[in-house]
Amino acid sequence: MTLEEVLIQKPTERAQCTGKALEEVLVSAKENDSLTVGVYECAKVMNLDPDSVSFCVLAMDEEFECDIALQIHFTLIQSFCFDNDISIVRVSDMQRLAEIVGDKAEQLEDAHCVLITNPADGSWEDPALEKLHLFCEESQRLNDWVPEISLPER
Repeated sequence: MTLEEVLIQKPTERAQCTGKALEEVLVSAKENDSLTVGVYECAKVMNLDPDSVSFCVLAMDEEFECDIALQIHFTLIQSFCFDNDISIVRVSDMQRLAEIVGDKAEQLEDAHCVLITNPADGSWEDPALEKLHLFCEESQRLNDWVPEISLPER
């Protein structure tokens, strides 16, 4: 999808399209072992190898809105992403995000932050990821620096 195609979409269509694209990218990245899940794990990856990070997803539920420590972590992660030109989005359904990125056997406690990383050999490319990068670029032009995306229901 070109930037022009993204621009002519209606806002509701764009939100649905980007939600589907995000789910596709997360599933694909999980299959390619290119996901890092958890605030502390993501912070470690960002600190050790920021160039490997391609995309960041922050998730917030109503239950954690008053968690000051988590808000501070989010602010630091957002700042790091902006400084390193990493696209970043926010989702409001952490439970749905955990379903997508987690294994059926384990219950994810901390799916507040998910990073999509590039493999060392650079072999993994995804057109849906490019669509998300375009969405983030357009959102930033509209002064929406951390756009919110709704993940599709199962």
